[in-house]
Amino acid sequence: MKERTDAPQDRGCLVGIIFFILGLGTLLPWNFFMTASLYFQSRLNTTYISNGTVVERKEYYFNNWMTLLSQLPLLLFTLLNSFFYQRISEALRIGGSLILVLLLFIVTAVLVKVPMEEDSFFSVTMATIWFINSFGAVLQGSLFGLVGLLPQRYSAIFMSGQGLAGTFAAIAMLIAIGSDADSETAALGYFITPCVGTLVTLFSYMLLPRLEFARYHLNKSSKYEAETTDGLLKGTETKVRYNQEGGTADNGKLNGHANGSAACGVDEVESDPHSDANTEAFLSVEQSNTGAAKASVIEVFKKIWVMAFCVTFVFTVTLSVFPAVTADVRTYFPNTKWERFFISTCCFLIFNINDWLGRTITTWLRWPSKESRLFPAMVISRVIFIPLLMLCNVQSRSYLPVYFHHDAAFTAIMCLFSLSSGYFVCLSMSYAPQLVEPKDAETAGALMTFFLALGLSIGAAVSFPLRALV
Repeated sequence: MKERTDAPQDRGCLVGIIFFILGLGTLLPWNFFMTASLYFQSRLNTTYISNGTVVERKEYYFNNWMTLLSQLPLLLFTLLNSFFYQRISEALRIGGSLILVLLLFIVTAVLVKVPMEEDSFFSVTMATIWFINSFGAVLQGSLFGLVGLLPQRYSAIFMSGQGLAGTFAAIAMLIAIGSDADSETAALGYFITPCVGTLVTLFSYMLLPRLEFARYHLNKSSKYEAETTDGLLKGTETKVRYNQEGGTADNGKLNGHANGSAACGVDEVESDPHSDANTEAFLSVEQSNTGAAKASVIEVFKKIWVMAFCVTFVFTVTLSVFPAVTADVRTYFPNTKWERFFISTCCFLIFNINDWLGRTITTWLRWPSKESRLFPAMVISRVIFIPLLMLCNVQSRSYLPVYFHHDAAFTAIMCLFSLSSGYFVCLSMSYAPQLVEPKDAETAGALMTFFLALGLSIGAAVSFPLRALV
């Protein structure tokens, strides 16, 4: 399919900026809840007292449950979105999800000022995490399908925005920790930040249809189907005219146009009305036109299954230890001011900066290629990071020894771990739409989002036994 020579340009890179903001907005919920683990654990760090004596400390395993209850609805609703996205309007899926996520963030901010028993607070928080990630799944799947209709670089821009969401959350947490305000006020300010971010994301999405470049690319799929139908009608009309006239049509040439640009012509056809060449030409035109229908989900999956495996495996490895294991690493310098900032800096900030950097690198470097067998092999090799991180100074621990005591060792491992995660995820997600026809790019994007969520869910489930093994 040829591009129009007069295709509009992305003036001022406004569409790129909007998709960067949309990428940022899709992962704000997950990252703000994950980075705030210290706040949640402080409200859940309870002891039971009997006759003035501390007899038990209740452990909620917040990081494990938060990860699991974030990813299960993400998997479920991404799966539903993959099959039913065509039955629900894009505006309702994206705009409605953003509004509901905003309302849930407001509830979370209000709960900072509401005193609650630990069990009740844990239950309400887990319910909020479940619902906010359910709407986030619909939002993310819809936007991945949408960005798949644009040139490839916009997929990288969108995922770069997603990578920055974690950095944004980590910096917000560091500011909250370093402020002179009391912990309650700091937490309130922290959770108001994603409310503002979600509002900006909503307004950015509302601006998108007003831009000519976005309208041209995002409406291409519906135009393709309409013009294909028109081509079929023209092909039928030509065939009827041929039969009626008993001779060749259009001076012995048969022209079928798909998308108003690509001509399917037969230039060397004999003028004999009974020629087999004319019959074959008609069959060729009809086959070309009828082949323009969108492929089924199974057909698309057969073309992108390697990329689907890669994105699933990358996130399985990543979520199996981050943050369930990495958030429990303790600094080599206890009882210092640095201890307050250690996890927010060396775990969350370092991870998110390098994850974003890995995604951004794919804008200039795409190696290995999508056809290379080295690509899935390199993805599988990331499994080495699981034992490396488990052997860091994770506390408390029962079975494994500590081999990497110093903060520098943990930071170096985290840098490589997160850089490779962002890089291979972005490559997988951007390669998949290239393996199918342009008309099937949206289906490929929605499918890849499902497998992304599948990897997150598997990783979250695996995090429980891995944390117990430490």
